[in-house]
Amino acid sequence: MYPEVIEFSPVTSEPPGKPANPARNRLLIAGAAVAVVVIAAVAVFAGIRPGGTSAGGAAGHVNPALARLIAQVTGVPVSTSDAAADGGGLVTGTPTRASGAASPLAVNGKPEVFYVGEEFCPYCATQSWAMIVALSRFGTFTGLSTIRSASYRPYPSLPTWTFYGSAYASKYLAFVPVETRSNVLISRTGNPQKVSSYTRLQKLTAAQQAIFRRYDRLSAVPFLDFGNKYVLVGSSFLPAVLEHQTWSQIAAALRNPRSGTGQVILGAANYLTAAICALTDDQPVRVCTPAVRSLLAGENTALITLG
Repeated sequence: MYPEVIEFSPVTSEPPGKPANPARNRLLIAGAAVAVVVIAAVAVFAGIRPGGTSAGGAAGHVNPALARLIAQVTGVPVSTSDAAADGGGLVTGTPTRASGAASPLAVNGKPEVFYVGEEFCPYCATQSWAMIVALSRFGTFTGLSTIRSASYRPYPSLPTWTFYGSAYASKYLAFVPVETRSNVLISRTGNPQKVSSYTRLQKLTAAQQAIFRRYDRLSAVPFLDFGNKYVLVGSSFLPAVLEHQTWSQIAAALRNPRSGTGQVILGAANYLTAAICALTDDQPVRVCTPAVRSLLAGENTALITLG
Protein backbone atom coordinates (compact mmCIF):
# COMPACT_ATOMS: atom_id res chain seq x y z
CA MET A 1 0.00 0.00 0.00
CA TYR A 2 1.39 3.37 -1.01
CA PRO A 3 1.83 5.93 1.77
CA GLU A 4 -0.44 8.93 1.78
CA VAL A 5 0.53 11.71 -0.61
CA ILE A 6 -0.64 14.87 -2.37
CA GLU A 7 0.17 15.39 -6.02
CA PHE A 8 2.70 18.12 -6.59
CA SER A 9 2.53 20.79 -9.28
CA PRO A 10 5.47 23.19 -9.07
CA VAL A 11 4.78 25.37 -12.11
CA THR A 12 1.35 25.18 -13.71
CA SER A 13 -2.22 25.02 -12.47
CA GLU A 14 -4.64 22.46 -13.78
CA PRO A 15 -8.38 21.84 -13.37
CA PRO A 16 -9.23 20.07 -10.12
CA GLY A 17 -9.73 16.33 -10.33
CA LYS A 18 -10.85 13.44 -8.16
CA PRO A 19 -8.75 11.26 -5.89
CA ALA A 20 -7.31 8.38 -7.93
CA ASN A 21 -8.27 5.76 -5.37
CA PRO A 22 -10.60 6.96 -2.59
CA ALA A 23 -10.78 3.49 -1.06
CA ARG A 24 -7.11 3.74 -0.15
CA ASN A 25 -7.46 7.22 1.35
CA ARG A 26 -4.81 8.74 -0.90
CA LEU A 27 -4.76 12.36 -1.96
CA LEU A 28 -3.69 11.54 -5.49
CA ILE A 29 -5.36 14.26 -7.49
CA ALA A 30 -5.59 14.42 -11.29
CA GLY A 31 -3.46 17.22 -12.69
CA ALA A 32 -2.36 19.66 -10.00
CA ALA A 33 -5.46 19.75 -7.84
CA VAL A 34 -6.11 18.87 -4.26
CA ALA A 35 -9.32 19.34 -2.33
CA VAL A 36 -8.73 21.52 0.69
CA VAL A 37 -10.82 23.84 2.80
CA VAL A 38 -9.94 27.40 3.75
CA ILE A 39 -7.39 27.25 6.52
CA ALA A 40 -7.93 28.79 9.92
CA ALA A 41 -5.73 31.86 9.80
CA VAL A 42 -4.99 32.27 13.50
CA ALA A 43 -4.68 29.76 16.33
CA VAL A 44 -3.24 30.38 19.76
CA PHE A 45 -2.35 27.87 22.46
CA ALA A 46 -0.26 28.54 25.53
CA GLY A 47 1.30 31.58 23.89
CA ILE A 48 2.29 29.71 20.70
CA ARG A 49 1.10 31.29 17.47
CA PRO A 50 1.31 29.64 14.06
CA GLY A 51 4.05 31.35 12.12
CA GLY A 52 6.21 32.05 15.17
CA THR A 53 9.92 31.31 14.86
CA SER A 54 12.55 29.93 17.15
CA ALA A 55 14.67 33.02 16.57
CA GLY A 56 11.89 35.42 17.46
CA GLY A 57 10.19 38.06 15.34
CA ALA A 58 11.61 40.77 13.16
CA ALA A 59 12.47 42.83 16.23
CA GLY A 60 14.41 39.93 17.75
CA HIS A 61 11.80 39.15 20.38
CA VAL A 62 11.99 35.53 21.49
CA ASN A 63 8.73 33.71 22.22
CA PRO A 64 9.52 31.72 25.39
CA ALA A 65 6.60 29.31 24.88
CA LEU A 66 7.76 28.53 21.34
CA ALA A 67 11.35 28.10 22.50
CA ARG A 68 10.20 25.56 25.10
CA LEU A 69 8.12 23.75 22.50
CA ILE A 70 11.03 23.50 20.08
CA ALA A 71 13.29 22.25 22.87
CA GLN A 72 10.79 19.47 23.60
CA VAL A 73 10.58 18.35 19.98
CA THR A 74 14.28 18.62 19.17
CA GLY A 75 15.53 17.16 22.44
CA VAL A 76 13.83 13.77 22.67
CA PRO A 77 16.23 11.39 24.47
CA VAL A 78 17.55 8.55 22.32
CA SER A 79 16.48 6.05 24.97
CA THR A 80 12.90 7.31 24.70
CA SER A 81 12.93 6.99 20.93
CA ASP A 82 14.44 3.50 21.10
CA ALA A 83 11.57 2.45 23.35
CA ALA A 84 9.12 3.35 20.56
CA ALA A 85 10.95 0.91 18.24
CA ASP A 86 9.07 0.61 14.91
CA GLY A 87 6.05 2.57 16.08
CA GLY A 88 3.99 -0.44 17.06
CA GLY A 89 2.95 -1.20 13.50
CA LEU A 90 1.39 2.25 13.00
CA VAL A 91 4.11 3.52 10.67
CA THR A 92 2.66 3.08 7.19
CA GLY A 93 5.47 4.52 5.06
CA THR A 94 9.19 3.82 5.46
CA PRO A 95 12.32 4.70 3.46
CA THR A 96 12.99 2.34 0.56
CA ARG A 97 16.35 1.67 -1.00
CA ALA A 98 16.80 3.56 -4.26
CA SER A 99 18.32 1.75 -7.19
CA GLY A 100 20.02 2.94 -10.32
CA ALA A 101 23.29 4.61 -11.19
CA ALA A 102 22.58 8.01 -9.62
CA SER A 103 25.56 9.67 -7.97
CA PRO A 104 25.43 10.15 -4.21
CA LEU A 105 23.56 13.33 -3.30
CA ALA A 106 25.82 15.65 -1.31
CA VAL A 107 26.49 19.29 -0.39
CA ASN A 108 30.07 20.39 0.30
CA GLY A 109 31.12 16.82 0.87
CA LYS A 110 28.27 16.05 3.27
CA PRO A 111 25.46 13.62 2.38
CA GLU A 112 22.25 15.49 1.64
CA VAL A 113 18.71 14.86 2.86
CA PHE A 114 16.43 16.54 0.32
CA TYR A 115 12.78 17.31 1.13
CA VAL A 116 9.89 18.59 -0.96
CA GLY A 117 6.69 19.63 0.81
CA GLU A 118 3.80 22.09 0.83
CA GLU A 119 2.57 23.91 3.91
CA PHE A 120 -1.14 23.29 3.26
CA CYS A 121 -0.61 19.52 2.84
CA PRO A 122 -1.93 17.44 5.79
CA TYR A 123 0.42 14.57 4.98
CA CYS A 124 3.38 16.94 5.01
CA ALA A 125 2.09 18.06 8.41
CA THR A 126 2.59 14.58 9.84
CA GLN A 127 5.99 14.14 8.25
CA SER A 128 7.37 17.39 9.63
CA TRP A 129 7.09 16.21 13.24
CA ALA A 130 9.04 13.01 12.59
CA MET A 131 11.61 14.83 10.45
CA ILE A 132 12.38 17.40 13.13
CA VAL A 133 12.81 14.69 15.77
CA ALA A 134 15.08 12.63 13.50
CA LEU A 135 17.20 15.43 12.05
CA SER A 136 17.72 17.03 15.46
CA ARG A 137 19.69 13.92 16.43
CA PHE A 138 22.37 14.89 13.90
CA GLY A 139 22.32 18.69 13.99
CA THR A 140 20.58 21.89 15.07
CA PHE A 141 17.64 23.81 13.63
CA THR A 142 17.16 27.55 13.79
CA GLY A 143 14.19 29.55 12.56
CA LEU A 144 11.58 26.78 12.78
CA SER A 145 8.01 28.08 12.55
CA THR A 146 4.70 26.64 13.71
CA ILE A 147 1.85 26.59 11.19
CA ARG A 148 -1.42 24.80 10.52
CA SER A 149 -2.04 22.70 7.45
CA ALA A 150 -5.21 23.24 5.45
CA SER A 151 -8.30 21.13 6.08
CA TYR A 152 -8.86 18.15 3.82
CA ARG A 153 -11.74 15.77 4.37
CA PRO A 154 -11.65 13.77 6.53
CA TYR A 155 -8.83 15.69 8.23
CA PRO A 156 -9.17 19.10 9.91
CA SER A 157 -6.28 21.57 9.82
CA LEU A 158 -3.41 20.17 11.83
CA PRO A 159 -0.77 21.75 14.09
CA THR A 160 2.60 21.34 12.44
CA TRP A 161 5.79 23.08 11.28
CA THR A 162 7.28 24.70 8.21
CA PHE A 163 10.90 24.54 7.13
CA TYR A 164 10.50 27.72 5.08
CA GLY A 165 12.88 30.31 6.48
CA SER A 166 14.66 27.82 8.72
CA ALA A 167 18.31 26.76 8.75
CA TYR A 168 20.03 23.54 9.73
CA ALA A 169 23.63 22.98 10.84
CA SER A 170 25.30 19.59 11.20
CA LYS A 171 28.80 18.18 10.87
CA TYR A 172 27.30 14.93 9.57
CA LEU A 173 24.90 15.94 6.80
CA ALA A 174 23.12 18.71 4.91
CA PHE A 175 19.36 19.17 5.02
CA VAL A 176 17.81 20.89 1.99
CA PRO A 177 14.05 21.52 2.36
CA VAL A 178 11.88 23.07 -0.35
CA GLU A 179 8.39 24.24 0.69
CA THR A 180 6.76 25.00 -2.64
CA ARG A 181 3.38 26.36 -1.48
CA SER A 182 2.15 28.13 1.64
CA ASN A 183 -0.96 27.46 3.70
CA VAL A 184 -2.40 30.87 2.78
CA LEU A 185 -4.95 31.33 0.01
CA ILE A 186 -3.93 33.92 -2.57
CA SER A 187 -7.30 35.65 -2.24
CA ARG A 188 -10.73 35.13 -0.75
CA THR A 189 -11.96 34.22 -4.20
CA GLY A 190 -9.23 31.61 -4.61
CA ASN A 191 -10.40 28.05 -5.09
CA PRO A 192 -9.13 25.99 -2.11
CA GLN A 193 -9.41 22.88 -4.29
CA LYS A 194 -6.50 24.03 -6.45
CA VAL A 195 -2.86 23.84 -5.49
CA SER A 196 -2.30 27.12 -7.33
CA SER A 197 -4.72 28.87 -4.96
CA TYR A 198 -1.95 28.88 -2.36
CA THR A 199 0.89 31.35 -2.54
CA ARG A 200 4.16 30.08 -3.94
CA LEU A 201 7.09 29.96 -1.54
CA GLN A 202 10.00 28.21 -3.24
CA LYS A 203 10.73 26.65 -6.62
CA LEU A 204 12.78 23.54 -7.30
CA THR A 205 16.03 24.01 -9.15
CA ALA A 206 16.55 22.06 -12.37
CA ALA A 207 18.76 19.58 -10.50
CA GLN A 208 16.17 19.13 -7.75
CA GLN A 209 13.40 18.69 -10.30
CA ALA A 210 15.43 15.94 -11.96
CA ILE A 211 15.82 14.09 -8.66
CA PHE A 212 12.13 14.50 -7.88
CA ARG A 213 11.09 13.13 -11.27
CA ARG A 214 13.57 10.26 -11.11
CA TYR A 215 12.34 8.81 -7.84
CA ASP A 216 8.78 10.09 -7.48
CA ARG A 217 6.67 8.64 -10.28
CA LEU A 218 3.54 10.05 -8.59
CA SER A 219 4.99 13.58 -8.46
CA ALA A 220 3.73 13.57 -4.90
CA VAL A 221 4.54 15.27 -1.62
CA PRO A 222 5.85 14.83 0.95
CA PHE A 223 9.02 13.54 -0.69
CA LEU A 224 12.33 12.67 0.96
CA ASP A 225 15.61 11.66 -0.68
CA PHE A 226 18.36 10.41 1.61
CA GLY A 227 21.51 10.99 -0.41
CA ASN A 228 20.07 9.06 -3.39
CA LYS A 229 20.41 5.95 -1.22
CA TYR A 230 16.93 5.79 0.29
CA VAL A 231 13.70 7.45 -0.81
CA LEU A 232 10.38 8.00 0.95
CA VAL A 233 7.31 9.09 -1.05
CA GLY A 234 4.34 10.08 1.09
CA SER A 235 3.88 10.41 4.83
CA SER A 236 5.09 7.93 7.41
CA PHE A 237 1.75 7.77 9.23
CA LEU A 238 -1.84 8.93 8.97
CA PRO A 239 -2.72 12.58 9.71
CA ALA A 240 -5.48 11.33 12.03
CA VAL A 241 -2.76 10.86 14.65
CA LEU A 242 -2.52 14.64 15.03
CA GLU A 243 -6.24 15.44 15.02
CA HIS A 244 -7.75 17.55 17.81
CA GLN A 245 -4.39 18.12 19.50
CA THR A 246 -2.27 21.19 20.15
CA TRP A 247 1.44 21.58 19.47
CA SER A 248 2.10 21.31 23.20
CA GLN A 249 0.08 18.11 23.57
CA ILE A 250 1.89 16.47 20.67
CA ALA A 251 5.28 17.59 21.97
CA ALA A 252 4.48 16.21 25.43
CA ALA A 253 3.49 12.87 23.89
CA LEU A 254 7.02 12.56 22.51
CA ARG A 255 8.17 11.84 26.05
CA ASN A 256 5.82 8.85 26.27
CA PRO A 257 6.85 6.20 23.70
CA ARG A 258 3.86 4.06 24.66
CA SER A 259 1.26 6.72 23.96
CA GLY A 260 -0.49 6.45 20.62
CA THR A 261 0.83 9.78 19.35
CA GLY A 262 4.31 9.46 20.82
CA GLN A 263 4.86 5.91 19.65
CA VAL A 264 3.98 6.51 16.01
CA ILE A 265 5.89 9.81 15.64
CA LEU A 266 8.98 8.40 17.35
CA GLY A 267 8.69 5.17 15.38
CA ALA A 268 8.57 7.16 12.14
CA ALA A 269 11.53 9.25 13.32
CA ASN A 270 13.45 6.03 14.03
CA TYR A 271 12.99 4.87 10.44
CA LEU A 272 14.15 8.25 9.14
CA THR A 273 17.11 8.09 11.52
CA ALA A 274 18.05 4.64 10.22
CA ALA A 275 18.15 5.99 6.66
CA ILE A 276 20.33 8.91 7.76
CA CYS A 277 22.66 6.59 9.68
CA ALA A 278 23.20 4.73 6.41
CA LEU A 279 24.57 8.01 5.00
CA THR A 280 26.78 8.93 7.97
CA ASP A 281 28.43 5.53 8.47
CA ASP A 282 26.44 5.09 11.67
CA GLN A 283 27.67 8.33 13.23
CA PRO A 284 27.12 9.51 15.86
CA VAL A 285 27.14 6.16 17.63
CA ARG A 286 24.85 7.37 20.41
CA VAL A 287 22.16 8.06 17.79
CA CYS A 288 22.69 5.13 15.41
CA THR A 289 21.83 2.53 18.02
CA PRO A 290 21.33 -1.17 17.28
CA ALA A 291 17.56 -0.66 17.67
CA VAL A 292 17.58 2.03 14.99
CA ARG A 293 19.97 0.30 12.58
CA SER A 294 17.91 -2.89 12.69
CA LEU A 295 14.87 -1.13 11.21
CA LEU A 296 16.30 -1.00 7.70
CA ALA A 297 18.76 -3.87 8.01
CA GLY A 298 18.56 -6.05 4.93
CA GLU A 299 15.97 -3.74 3.37
CA ASN A 300 16.44 -4.64 -0.28
CA THR A 301 13.30 -6.36 -1.43
CA ALA A 302 11.33 -3.36 -2.72
CA LEU A 303 13.83 -1.32 -4.68
CA ILE A 304 12.53 1.97 -6.07
CA THR A 305 13.31 2.43 -9.76
CA LEU A 306 11.02 5.19 -10.88
CA GLY A 307 13.26 7.02 -13.31
